[in-house]
Amino acid sequence: MKKFLKSAALACWGIGYAVRSERHMKFHLIAALLACGLAVAAKLSPLEWIVLIMMISLVIGAELINTAIEHAVDLASPDKHPFAKIAKDVAAGAVLFFAFAAIITGVILFGPFFWSLVKG
Repeated sequence: MKKFLKSAALACWGIGYAVRSERHMKFHLIAALLACGLAVAAKLSPLEWIVLIMMISLVIGAELINTAIEHAVDLASPDKHPFAKIAKDVAAGAVLFFAFAAIITGVILFGPFFWSLVKG
């Protein structure tokens, strides 16, 4: 149990590091908080909440992995190298892919709520 708690504490430190050091992580967290606030206002169903939480998790998880890849690549290849660039760009592309998927999911989830506000 002690080993597990130490591992969990180190993982939490890693998340905190990404939040403190990565501008995009801060943006994703603010977007997630706004989406959750909007979900409360829109009175999403439990299934819709699950979809929302999964999308938030995918985006933030991808950003965490991207941060780890960037640091590992910088350590392994301090000089510019085309393979290092590819690794970093592909990892960033994964974050972008999930972020676009989250936006589309948000439009589907919150579209009816906004439509009802417009219609009155």
